[in-house]
Amino acid sequence: MSRVLVVEDDQDIADLIRHYLQKAGHVVESVASGALVAPRVVSARPDLVVLDLMLPGMDGMQVTRLLRDNPATHAIPIIMLTARGEEADRVAGLEGGADDYVTKPFSPKELMARVTALLRRVQRVQTDESVSYGPLTIDSARHRVLVDGAEVRLTAKEFLLLHYLVQHRGRVVSRDQLLTDVWGYQYTGGTRTVDVHIRRLREKVPFLASAIATVTQFGYRLEEQP
Repeated sequence: MSRVLVVEDDQDIADLIRHYLQKAGHVVESVASGALVAPRVVSARPDLVVLDLMLPGMDGMQVTRLLRDNPATHAIPIIMLTARGEEADRVAGLEGGADDYVTKPFSPKELMARVTALLRRVQRVQTDESVSYGPLTIDSARHRVLVDGAEVRLTAKEFLLLHYLVQHRGRVVSRDQLLTDVWGYQYTGGTRTVDVHIRRLREKVPFLASAIATVTQFGYRLEEQP
């Protein structure tokens, strides 16, 4: 049983999401204002946040940045909901720190599939032992990444992607394979989301800029040795 915080100012949509989440066995809390999210996340410690982009006062992008900048909340998985369906908007949401992106109007079953997939992968990785790659250590149980002993803050999806690449070092993995194995379902948002997350990993962990090789028109390969 997981705890999910729903942030949605449209009461009908919030009630719909709550219904399906509770039907799936999750404990659900909802708030309608972006300003209420950060203190609620700190106190309630949800396992995942479903966050609307267009909120009164503080929008979803501002909320995401606030959560990512706080050491206590930076790794909480975030699925963003928005009526903006253009690729540029999806990329902006992912670059802003969201782990996944669902466009309104959405299928409740699709949203539940994404919630389930993200939670399952986070929980599965937490049961693995720590792994190392050069100066990098992935502490799976504590959901921490250290480089030369210093912690690097990663989002839930960045953490899962890095963990997967380290486990499959030396192999070429396609974007479609990454979407299936890391995102956990037949992702409909396009392979651009993989490129965005790879770029963020390279920025946050500079030595990965050379260690993660781009295989043109196919995917990526983490070198056997950094």
